Amino acid sequence: MNIDNGLFHLSEVDPKMAKLINKYERPNFIKETNHFEAIIRSIIYQQLSTKAASAIHNRFKQLFENDNLRPVDVLNNSIDRYREAGLSKQKVTYIINVAYEFNNELIPKNLEDFSDTDIIDMLTRIKGIGRWTAQMFLMFSLNRSDILPELDLGIQKGFKIYFKLNKLPSSDYMIKKAELWRPYRTLASWYLWRIVEGPFEW
Repeated sequence: MNIDNGLFHLSEVDPKMAKLINKYERPNFIKETNHFEAIIRSIIYQQLSTKAASAIHNRFKQLFENDNLRPVDVLNNSIDRYREAGLSKQKVTYIINVAYEFNNELIPKNLEDFSDTDIIDMLTRIKGIGRWTAQMFLMFSLNRSDILPELDLGIQKGFKIYFKLNKLPSSDYMIKKAELWRPYRTLASWYLWRIVEGPFEW
């Protein structure tokens, strides 16, 4: 994703978005190569505020000596230790599911060569990975430029503020309005999060 091109495009097509771009700090998207670890992080962040999720994720990482987390590391660790780190029983199960898939090479190593749609389809067949989790992976790990996480509560709140709505918008409303921001809906989403949650942590 070319952030400079994206910010220029959003500023040109949407003067209101241009004001947000000028007001807030520049997004920092760093492409990741450890896809397994990135997906685990997305699961940890499910249905939590970024602050709470970040704290649990940090405790989770401290359980491992190897900075480059591997599926075998997760499978060989204790479920009790995961629970002590703050993970729910359900999320522990999801994380183990993902570790099994990667450990048995059921997820291709060249994952980033696939399209957004194919990656979402591939990941959501794993129990514990829904559309939102797959979208977070596409945005923050593969840095795909045109992702709109319409199911995310923070994005819904951002739409409500941005478009001065009386209630949270429907997915259809969000998808229709976001057409203006193509092909940089990822960056537009980042700014919608920013106005709701403050400095964005991932």
